[in-house]
Amino acid sequence: MTIEHGLELRSKVTAAGELELSLVEVSVPRPGPDQVLIRIEAAPINPSDLALLTGPADLATLRKEGSTTIATIPEGRRGAVAARLDQSMTVGNEGAGTVVEAGANAQALVGKRVAVASGAMFAQYRVAKAVECLVLPDGTTAKDGASSVVNPMTALGFVETMKREGHTAIVHTAAASNLGQMLVRVCAKDGVELVNIVRSPEQVALLRELGAVHVVDSTSPTFLAELTKSLTLTKATIAFDAITGGPLANQILIAMEAAATRGAAYSRYGSSVHKQLYCYGHLDLRPTELTPLRYGLAWGIGGWLLLPFLSKVGLPEIMRLRARVTAELTTTFASHYSAEITLAQALEPETIAAYSKRATGSKYLITPQG
Repeated sequence: MTIEHGLELRSKVTAAGELELSLVEVSVPRPGPDQVLIRIEAAPINPSDLALLTGPADLATLRKEGSTTIATIPEGRRGAVAARLDQSMTVGNEGAGTVVEAGANAQALVGKRVAVASGAMFAQYRVAKAVECLVLPDGTTAKDGASSVVNPMTALGFVETMKREGHTAIVHTAAASNLGQMLVRVCAKDGVELVNIVRSPEQVALLRELGAVHVVDSTSPTFLAELTKSLTLTKATIAFDAITGGPLANQILIAMEAAATRGAAYSRYGSSVHKQLYCYGHLDLRPTELTPLRYGLAWGIGGWLLLPFLSKVGLPEIMRLRARVTAELTTTFASHYSAEITLAQALEPETIAAYSKRATGSKYLITPQG
């Protein structure tokens, strides 16, 4: 049976300064010779999806008008989305489902359950290139494979970046997240020391149960001293920061410098040990506080994104990393969800408020087939 129509979740920012979320019925295109048509069965809501889905809207203003969900974007935040005004944009970075149709060169994938990160995954059907599909092991559910690209490849990318840049241990913030828990398991398996920064005693306990050795709570009054002690023990000089705003990035660099200079002779230039911090998220929307005089001259701050990293390492390395993800999909790279929702439920104001909190342990999974 040829599938002709399906639903897609769309996000639009209007010139009037409003966010509009809706479900749109679209024609399902036929796959080209090297493409497949996937019936999407599970797609996670990642923090990176929220940046497009809800953007800078004030979620306290969420309301339904007919079948459309609307929220106001404060005037001071509208500049950040000026380039997407009045564009109905598809959402969803990754997901998993079953190949129901394929082009001439991809017939072997028909009937296979695959995961893909091609965008526009908050939809019932998605055409994707066959080469982009990760074939899931037999017996693996779409739920098992829904988060098999972004978080697993990011965790492996962090470790690979550490090695390529000459560091030996990692600092990670927001470390109790699904990604953070994966990184704990990856580092334990690979023998890499990891300093985990979390935001509550409960999150400390969670990571301790997973076997994490170095876990520090950024809300503790002795946080900086505890962080410096962990950095002294591990000699971690590269950090991946999901918070970015506020004082945390600054505190990490200060503690790295304190650990590097402990017991060393004074130098007005600081230590010669290079300290690198990569921002890969912006959970704190405040400006980033920096006091460079406190961490010498050997330091750097930059952004880290998965796709540029993958384009840099090349196809053979990508295939090696993907093979590892497939082999350890239900162990090292297992994801856990607090709720499963349909496409229609994803537009309900109460549900949006819940999954937009980005709280540890509250990861939502969309099941587009309902």
